[in-house]
Amino acid sequence: MNRDLPILVVEDNDEDFDMLQMTFQGACIPNPLFRCTEGEEALDFLHQRGRYAAVDSAPRPGLILLDLNLAGLDGRQVLEHMKNDGRLKSIPVLVFSTSDNPKDVQSAYAHGASGYLLKPVDLARFERMIRLFKEFWLDHIVMPEDDGREVAHG
Repeated sequence: MNRDLPILVVEDNDEDFDMLQMTFQGACIPNPLFRCTEGEEALDFLHQRGRYAAVDSAPRPGLILLDLNLAGLDGRQVLEHMKNDGRLKSIPVLVFSTSDNPKDVQSAYAHGASGYLLKPVDLARFERMIRLFKEFWLDHIVMPEDDGREVAHG
């Protein structure tokens, strides 16, 4: 259903991103995957400015996987910025974090996160979580389009 929507991953840890990318391939997730390693870079990507000024280098993501603990502008601030921006607030954001601190979870939902995923520490659980993510978010959920219209794909 949502197999052509770009996914933006905001993740500063190379190992976590490599594992995510490998697991996406293993789960046959065909969505184009883009990565930003810092919060400010993610905002440049979303606003298509700086090195992302060319439209092809930064398509509007259909979904964002956002790490909370980033250097500089952190994931909490990126999420808050997005949900206060009329052009970006309809993009679903799933927080993807190692933090199980209830304050982080509460804050993420209070600022408009669509979900909060704890990064599993073992590969088998990580692969299962990605398969479930694929089935739920990419196969069944109707995503908003660029202009905010709700349109079913398929």
